[in-house]
Amino acid sequence: MAVTSKYSNHTPMMQQYLGIKQDHPNDLVFYRMGDFYEMFYEDAKEASQLLDISLTSRGQSAGQPIPMCGIPYHAAEGYIAKIVNAGRCVAVAEQIGDPATSKGPVDRQVVRLVTPGTLTDEALMDSSRDHLLSAVCQLQGTYGVASLDMSSGRFTLVEANTPEQLQTQLQRLRPVELLFEETSNVCDHIQEWSCRKSQPSWHFAYDTALRLLCSQFNTRDLSGFGCDSMNAAICAAGCLLNYAKESQKGDLPHLRNLQVELPQDTLILDGPSRKNLEIDHNIQGGDQFTLAASLDTTATPMGGRLLRRWLNNPLRDITILEQRQEFISQVMAHNNPEEFQQCLKPIGDMERILSRVALRSARPRDLSRLCVSLSTLPSIQVLLSTLDTQKALSLAANINDFPDIVSLLTEAITQNPPVIIRDGGVIADGYDEQLDELRGLSQNAGQFLLDLEIQERQRTGLSTLKVGYNRVHGYYIEISRLQSDQAPTEYLRRQTLKNAERFITPELKAFEDKALSSKSRSLAREKELYEALIEKLATHLTKLQCAADGISEFDVLCCLSERALTLDLSKPKLVSEPGIDISQGRHLVVEQLITNPFVANDTMLKSDASMMMITGPNMGGKSTYMRQVALIVIMAQIGSYVPASSATIGIVDRVFTRMGSSDDLSGGRSTFMVEMTETANILNNASAKSLVLMDEVGRGTSTFDGLSLAWSCALNLAKDIGALTLFATHYFEMTQLSHQLTQVKNVHLDATEHDDNIIFMHKVLPGPANKSYGLQVAKLAGVPQQVISEAKQKLLHLEQSEQQNIPKNVTEAPLQTELFSSLSHPVELLLEETKADELTPRQALDLIYQMQKLIER
Repeated sequence: MAVTSKYSNHTPMMQQYLGIKQDHPNDLVFYRMGDFYEMFYEDAKEASQLLDISLTSRGQSAGQPIPMCGIPYHAAEGYIAKIVNAGRCVAVAEQIGDPATSKGPVDRQVVRLVTPGTLTDEALMDSSRDHLLSAVCQLQGTYGVASLDMSSGRFTLVEANTPEQLQTQLQRLRPVELLFEETSNVCDHIQEWSCRKSQPSWHFAYDTALRLLCSQFNTRDLSGFGCDSMNAAICAAGCLLNYAKESQKGDLPHLRNLQVELPQDTLILDGPSRKNLEIDHNIQGGDQFTLAASLDTTATPMGGRLLRRWLNNPLRDITILEQRQEFISQVMAHNNPEEFQQCLKPIGDMERILSRVALRSARPRDLSRLCVSLSTLPSIQVLLSTLDTQKALSLAANINDFPDIVSLLTEAITQNPPVIIRDGGVIADGYDEQLDELRGLSQNAGQFLLDLEIQERQRTGLSTLKVGYNRVHGYYIEISRLQSDQAPTEYLRRQTLKNAERFITPELKAFEDKALSSKSRSLAREKELYEALIEKLATHLTKLQCAADGISEFDVLCCLSERALTLDLSKPKLVSEPGIDISQGRHLVVEQLITNPFVANDTMLKSDASMMMITGPNMGGKSTYMRQVALIVIMAQIGSYVPASSATIGIVDRVFTRMGSSDDLSGGRSTFMVEMTETANILNNASAKSLVLMDEVGRGTSTFDGLSLAWSCALNLAKDIGALTLFATHYFEMTQLSHQLTQVKNVHLDATEHDDNIIFMHKVLPGPANKSYGLQVAKLAGVPQQVISEAKQKLLHLEQSEQQNIPKNVTEAPLQTELFSSLSHPVELLLEETKADELTPRQALDLIYQMQKLIER
């Protein structure tokens, strides 16, 4: 490696390190020295903090101490995982020269870059989630997004026309590393992604990108992938492909296809909707109590990842969805989907194993798991042959048998191989004659030493004579100090100990040379055979990846079949006309969390009755009811059965939600600003085929402003857009909208009172609610009784004032200061506060007069 003159005053070792570091200024360099990876200077200071290891110093270079820290090479993966999870990248510099022939430091070079988006090592990734590297390019008003899962080889393209659409796509993909052009203003739209990394503009050049992609897929152009007109996405893909190749320092043979995702083919969920509906992340950011967690009983990691991709990207193609439904129906007809799933359990993560095979980084246990997985495929073929569906035929065509590969792996790999090839013992006995011979020399050493010891004791008559071995001095004959002067003349002194002398003989020296060299030669031969085995597997890569894809889909469909039987789900009818008709619908996640029976409810939305105006108390179940409708639609549009006694779902193009309240401190937006931004997104992008969930619109501002906004938003959704809408509100005047528009129907969540306590019935009934129960809910939440009493008095005062100013026609001027126009009659409140036993006759008469006045008002 050429060393610049500015490093000439450093030691040769540091010159080599600094030359490598110069090429990787933004990466932590793991510099291999013997059995350790060492880090120096600023890298050492940062790594010591990230990894919680000691920072030391190593001599001097250029007259200054060298800060350093190190980790054992055999434990590197765990340390690399910590660094990558912290958002940093690692450049791994290995020794590539021969120490025996090197003059000065052994040559080293970076053999791989480990970045958050280019991981393939099993220990560094979550097996249940995709690990995406993405790139964004803005070109003539269009945003192109390319995404690559290095661990599986999935390479996808999608385009967006607005910053909002770009955000929606990125929120769906959730990349762990995001590349963007350093001179582009696209960075303004991706500020929330801390994993972003700028790249030079020339990495996004269209001509370069086209040439790289055509070379990767061995095609003349990209028309066969359906993306030849997606210039922005192609530019992004070119940058991404170049970055991925640089990280692996080689080709990427497992990238065999380019998948184009068209927004018009899928049900689009924006960021707030994904968050509110808790598809695969709950509100707190975890993965418990989500739709994915409730549905996922997949048997393989790759099946679990595919299920999450389906849930985050539901389809609008009725033909594909009905094929999935038919497959689920036939598996259920066997009344034992677990039989299908049991067959899948021995299968490992073939997707990621095959990627490591392609990158020549597969470990021995990867091949062992691959062998077991491929051995299972014939039994899966048998199960598929029992199903008479188009989907079963297409899966069977992908999931081929591989008897030759199974036979090869069975013969070549030991049953329980070690973790890494350099430990030896990976290649099975009998696979290679030369290896068996070399192993025989090493393995027979023990018997040779026993025989030699017996022979020499008998020949010399020395009772203390022993034959042994250690790693430092090799083989030796040991005689006690008392008998050492009786050693034969051909014994050559090798080592003197306190109580013994050690010797070597020509015969033992000859055996030592042969035995020790045979061990190193057997390890070299084993590595050579292992690499040849990987090369053989790589020639079958395309068919093996097709089989992995087929197994993933088979796994998901079997999972959905099991869920349908276990959770009492029903097959929805899918139609192209807008509308949702659900009978006895349930919230799948909530149902599994509660001990009491879930209260099922109906939902009817259609073009001439597109909005349900929902009223009722807080905690009454409005949000649960609204969410369950959206989740049923999403499940239907991945081909799943749904939690309802029956359902007819008109294919939905988008699901929008405006629910809950939160501010955006980092973005400088108040709670109300966030609410209005989300509302604006809905009103600007919803269509007659969209499902809209609106909860408490307008509650973040003054009463009149909020009610006016809620009224006009509901009017726009029902009259102008015609979207299928569930509109929950505490503005009781909103229920008057049904008198103005026939599309609006009033419903309410039922509740009742018992001993001044509220009981939620969770049943959706026709018509508006007649009471808010606001104070009762506050009492239920633990608000002190004194506060509740004072609130009742204040409420009485407000209602007395309000009764004098009721507008004559609320449909023309909807006004309200509190939840509903009346919580309870003022006379009732007055009597609740009265202690009758303590009243004097005069006070009782005054009370009667006061009640008369209240009734007159």
